[in-house]
Amino acid sequence: MPIGYSLKPSGLFDRLYRWISKTSSRYSGGAEQLPPPEAMAGYLKAQRLAYAAVQHVGKLLHVGMTEQQAAELLEAYLREHGTERYLHRAFAWFGEHSRFDGYQDYADYHPSSRALRAEDVAILDVSPVVDGYIGDVGYALSLTPNPELDRAKDFLLQLRDDIPKMFASEMTAAAIWAEIDQRIQAAGFDNVHAKYPHCVLGHRVFRVKPKQGKHLRVGTRSFGWFSLETNLTFLKLGLSAALTPEHIGNKLGLWAIEPHIGFAGGGCKFEEVLVVEPHGVYWLDNEVPHVIEAREKRT
Repeated sequence: MPIGYSLKPSGLFDRLYRWISKTSSRYSGGAEQLPPPEAMAGYLKAQRLAYAAVQHVGKLLHVGMTEQQAAELLEAYLREHGTERYLHRAFAWFGEHSRFDGYQDYADYHPSSRALRAEDVAILDVSPVVDGYIGDVGYALSLTPNPELDRAKDFLLQLRDDIPKMFASEMTAAAIWAEIDQRIQAAGFDNVHAKYPHCVLGHRVFRVKPKQGKHLRVGTRSFGWFSLETNLTFLKLGLSAALTPEHIGNKLGLWAIEPHIGFAGGGCKFEEVLVVEPHGVYWLDNEVPHVIEAREKRT
């Protein structure tokens, strides 16, 4: 499907894809089954390792460092802390890349030779697998004060407060996607996650078989985003595993939610796990960097 999203399908293939996406979202392949309470500690450990990696590398960023070098540092940190496995490879996006300007193909999303400038926003995104549990986070920062980034972070924090209420309501996932899209535009931002594969606002997280060593990765294009093992799991779950503009299926389960917005010259996102249970919806962890930073700013 094309990069980006419009309310009106772009052609016959796009109409067919949207129909398939909507229909198949009803069939979850067991993805809506909640893990036992003791498993939550595994997901929490994986998520906290992911945040530790992006915060560590965030402090090492400097003018002239390339996206590829930052991604290598992220992967090195994860190796040093016990995992070479991942849901998707480490990403680093600088400046206009943090809002996907000029991207024509999904291969463009991989870290590039673009060098960081003093005024750039940087987004770091990692998804380690720890003891089979997946963590997936995104983190935005800048080397110098950036009022637009601050405004974007404030907006995303308000969205973070409201997302559990949306999931707890009768809204379908598709309606949640549309509501968030409208809020982004009303606030004067661009919807950058509309440029993700399948225009995902989020995706399910799950457990894979615990084992040592690296994941295999197929190619460098769209399938190259993810490890072979997780690609196969996504294929098994089908499009119910992606929170797309067409998803009308069951919302129960664990979701990595990743609203990504853009402004002139840069972008901003967060990503963390949302737990959707029959009688409650909550973020896996409230002691995450973007929440802590906002709390410290207020005091």
